[in-house]
Amino acid sequence: MVITGSCRKIYEAPVPDLQWALFDAPSSVNLSFQSKMAMEGVYNITEEDGVFGELAALKLSYVMQGADTVYHLSILCGKDVSYFIMQGKRSGDSILLNGYWRKMINTETGVARMSISNAGGAGQLFSTTPLILKDSIVINGVFGYGSEEPVSNIQLEYDRRLFNGNTFEILAHRAGGRTSDLLPYSENSIGMIKFASQLAATGIEIDVKKTKDNIPILYHDNTLNTRLIQKNGLGGEVEKYTYDQLFTQVRLIDGQRIPTLREALQTIVYETDLRYVWLDVKYEASFEPVRQLQIEFLQKASAAGRQIEIVIGLPTEDALQRFKELPDYRSVPSLYELDLSDAENINARVWAPRWTLGLQNEEVARVKAAGKKAFVWTLDVPEFVENFINQGSFDGILSNYPSLVAYYYYVKQ
Repeated sequence: MVITGSCRKIYEAPVPDLQWALFDAPSSVNLSFQSKMAMEGVYNITEEDGVFGELAALKLSYVMQGADTVYHLSILCGKDVSYFIMQGKRSGDSILLNGYWRKMINTETGVARMSISNAGGAGQLFSTTPLILKDSIVINGVFGYGSEEPVSNIQLEYDRRLFNGNTFEILAHRAGGRTSDLLPYSENSIGMIKFASQLAATGIEIDVKKTKDNIPILYHDNTLNTRLIQKNGLGGEVEKYTYDQLFTQVRLIDGQRIPTLREALQTIVYETDLRYVWLDVKYEASFEPVRQLQIEFLQKASAAGRQIEIVIGLPTEDALQRFKELPDYRSVPSLYELDLSDAENINARVWAPRWTLGLQNEEVARVKAAGKKAFVWTLDVPEFVENFINQGSFDGILSNYPSLVAYYYYVKQ
């Protein structure tokens, strides 16, 4: 959506109003977890204008809201980096799906309403032991543009299960995506962390800086600027402000506060289904405060029964040298982005080269032979994402478009 003002154009992609009387009716009740899980799979898409392509991957995720677990069904499409984010309810002998769609290459978005009839597979999905075969689930629906009433027809037919090879990490850049991509939340925010799994991310990369009083926070740029925060009169380097100053005076573009690393890790462990955390440390001082939080939250995750990995990311040679100042640094879970031999010397859990260096299958094989992992960053171009997944052997991809990475991974055969 483009709003024209007297001075400049303001680009927005707001989540549309999702009110749907039938879905919101008291007679529509929550679906069981089993029914939702049984819907996961690869679907063939039929719709008149080919807006979303020919295939979609449907994936379930959750976040915690207080004592409640909120599930989302994400429909991931390859064309134009598009996706649907839906919630499901049971209405009589049918299933209703209500939500919206978005294309990441532009600002197109709109309402989506879908249903599964009893004959279209709802009865099987309600079963205690669902048997889902090709064409056994048919999802019919409509989608619209912006705030318009949805009238364009779409149909999805179940084809096969999601690809499930060796553990593969779909890593969302800046906690889920960049502020400039006009997602519902600002980058490196608590809201974005909770949103990441709706984009099918299994893990996130977050940027760690520190305040004047040495509190690790989430923020990407070196300075306070209107790319990331609302105009407030403050500017200059982030590290010249105390956390109290940032907390009381600074708001991110979407109105949230800049979170501490502690708040971020607390959210990940107790409120999301994310399983991998890449701490991209971007300040020039001791890594000890980050290391202590890493220890604390690895212990908390284990106590909560969560299988979560938290690695300290080292993007530069300077960061490598500061990392080596940590006691027993070779036992600290880490990720190194540059030379493979340096990654091996510090016993890094992950080697993560930039994608422009190519597939590097021989180097990745060397990493895996040592029992380590190899990720690649930051990969957003569809044809290269597809190539790295189908021809490469990396264990994960960091992207500003995690839904696109997830699409190509899950539809793989």
